[in-house]
Amino acid sequence: MSQSQRQQRLRLLVKKLNRERKRQASQIDILCNDLIGAQRAFVKRLNSVGFAATFYKSLLGATDLRSLLVRADQMLRDELPGVSITFFLRPVEGGQLRAVNVHETPTIDDQPLEDYFGSELVDGIYKSNRQCTMNDLFGMGLHGNLSELGNVSLTTLPLANLGRPLGFLLLSRAMPAALTAEELHKVDLISCGLSHAIAACRQPIPAGE
Repeated sequence: MSQSQRQQRLRLLVKKLNRERKRQASQIDILCNDLIGAQRAFVKRLNSVGFAATFYKSLLGATDLRSLLVRADQMLRDELPGVSITFFLRPVEGGQLRAVNVHETPTIDDQPLEDYFGSELVDGIYKSNRQCTMNDLFGMGLHGNLSELGNVSLTTLPLANLGRPLGFLLLSRAMPAALTAEELHKVDLISCGLSHAIAACRQPIPAGE
């Protein structure tokens, strides 16, 4: 083999080696990014579980529905800055669901937010027993000052005990701070335990409560 052939072969080997190094470096980058993404997801899950544990602990000692809802409302507002919570619950004795605000009542165009939720809409949300987004709510009959409603992020989450609907949570926050999927996931994690607690200590809700 001549000297020029040896040099050509060596150059080909070097090129092949460089390509292999680049391929391995790319694979390492992908692996590192996957590991970082997995770590972030794991930390988020830990944070969500930690919030759920703290939330349930805060409910201990609540012996009546009012004190239970006050504690739940406080924990949710602390965890979700700027969010207002309205509990819609069906009374033990039956009848229409009633809105319960244990903090200040959110308003839209100087009108209480709950006033936008007529009996048919509330009943539809209750029977759906699922999360309802703003688009879902419009499709189910939510109406009012659209320009004002567009300035609010709204979502409902069901409350059910052993598969039996008890009512739902209405979460709202002024735009542009829309409710995020991560925040809603945190609330969803505690909704089952909250529903059990409501079922365990609920009493007839006085009118106007």
